[in-house]
Amino acid sequence: MENELYYGEDYKRIPATSIESGTGTEVLPDLYCYTVQIVNIVLVGHPASKEFVLVDAGMPYSAEKIISAIEERFGPDSRPKAIILTHGHFDHVGAIIELVKRWNVPVYAHELELPYLTGKTCYTDPDPTVEGGMVSKMSPMFPVDPINLGNHVKPLPSDGSVPHMTNFRWIHTPGHSPGHVSFFRDKDKALIAGDAFVTVKQEYLYKVFTQEQEISGPPRYLTPDWAASQESVKKLEALKPSFAITGHGMPMEGKLLTDSLRKLVDEFETIAVPEYGKFVDGNEN
Repeated sequence: MENELYYGEDYKRIPATSIESGTGTEVLPDLYCYTVQIVNIVLVGHPASKEFVLVDAGMPYSAEKIISAIEERFGPDSRPKAIILTHGHFDHVGAIIELVKRWNVPVYAHELELPYLTGKTCYTDPDPTVEGGMVSKMSPMFPVDPINLGNHVKPLPSDGSVPHMTNFRWIHTPGHSPGHVSFFRDKDKALIAGDAFVTVKQEYLYKVFTQEQEISGPPRYLTPDWAASQESVKKLEALKPSFAITGHGMPMEGKLLTDSLRKLVDEFETIAVPEYGKFVDGNEN
């Protein structure tokens, strides 16, 4: 079974990091955000129970860092019940094959994301011309080839439930990718947003490195559908989350989150949508 798993031909180590890399934040007793270079993974589950899932799978060649973070929180030889993906971009599946081989656990993603996870379809090329900083200009080096998880990856249940994430429901939040999903728990209004919105200006290398907190739309260089993205942000803001863990940037909560999300909805065209770029200009080729 293992021989059917592979990364794309453009899989590579990406030379980008932040001051938060290698550190974790306990947002709630059962929600832990850990930063791998410039992206966050989330561990959902209380350490005392030893029952948990991993949301997203970090940067390329980061498997050992993820394993170390998990074992530090849950104990030696711990393994999740499943890996749940917000989407399949390279910085969210970078270590997934090594982790699947080590743990032999299922992976779940939205059905629209499966072609990118089963070797069938490439993502759209990033846009280095988009309004933004150095990360945008670096984006042509980012992998877009599909990976192949074979029969290890399964679609999320159609009823909105999330396997092994009790009380969470998945919400389709496309725009950044066709099958992008976020996860929400109604009882405490905890949100795992993925890249539907982020809390750092991901296009700017200095802000990525320093992790200067500032709510923003999804990363501009790899968001092909801004109309869908805007609707997804509106959908998440309407939930009035109390806590949010995003794919990039520090977790945000309380009044800062409420006010920032409201501002993002009200000023989406100014804050999120770039003034120029192929995804804005309608020339994606």
